Amino acid sequence: MNKAQLIDAMAEKAGLTKADAKKALDAFINVTTDALKADDRVALVGFGSFALSKREARTGRNPQTGKKRLKKGRYNLLFLWKKFSNLSIFR
Repeated sequence: MNKAQLIDAMAEKAGLTKADAKKALDAFINVTTDALKADDRVALVGFGSFALSKREARTGRNPQTGKKRLKKGRYNLLFLWKKFSNLSIFR
């Protein structure tokens, strides 16, 4: 499902116009992005949570030449799933 299909499905399920569903989705994305930039975790009870994981800088090796080089640290986005045992798609 792409973003346009998600907006269509949200509009249909919630009884919104497509423009309102797009605004709601964009607002969710912006709020989640801002929270993660502020080093917060975004938890959706019963669904899961978004968080950032920091990878420290480390020494890597080029497998072709064997040269060592420093790999920069970076952040990875994590989505931690909540247990979905009560969802009908898993029954």
